[in-house]
Amino acid sequence: MFTPVASALSEKNFRKSYIKMPLSVCNRVMEDKLLIWKFKRGSREALRRIYDKYHGGLLKLAVVLTGNMDKAEDIVQEVFIHFAQSANRFGLYGSLKSYLITSTLNCVRNQRRNNQRHRLQSLDKAEHVPSLARRPDQWAVLSEHLECLSRAMACLPYEQREVITLRMEANMTFRQIAGLQKTSISTIQGRYRYGIEKLRSLLNSEVTV
Repeated sequence: MFTPVASALSEKNFRKSYIKMPLSVCNRVMEDKLLIWKFKRGSREALRRIYDKYHGGLLKLAVVLTGNMDKAEDIVQEVFIHFAQSANRFGLYGSLKSYLITSTLNCVRNQRRNNQRHRLQSLDKAEHVPSLARRPDQWAVLSEHLECLSRAMACLPYEQREVITLRMEANMTFRQIAGLQKTSISTIQGRYRYGIEKLRSLLNSEVTV
């Protein structure tokens, strides 16, 4: 017996579960430019609007990449603290969403390097994922679908996890992801394909009775 979580694991449906766009792309970009203009001139309301607009999506991104709600919250908080402190020097040459997602990704990578440096257990090699234990109030903000997805994603090698998340959450092309991971497009496509196949298998096995 399969639930929609497993059966809907296609790029089209996956995108629907990740990407919610209440405004048209054009309107969103224009709104972001206006918010940034106000933010650079000291508007706390503009900063609050940016936070409210992107916090939830960044938190989901960090949860899927780390498998740990506490770490995810710390990462997103760090991203917004650095962003808030950058008003005088901030310059945006792409989309604000992509900028914040890239900042979150860099924080996740830095944390992983720090964990490895201190010889902490890596999620990629863990026999189980104790970090997924959470307080009721934490996971209350996330859907059952995301919790299931996070557990399955934690079983993938980090590079595959990152490719899938950037492809779905950030709507990035394989070329853009290849630039971030500093590797070839074919390598990125392979990581995506093998990651999706493994993820589908994990989700199917989890929901099969």
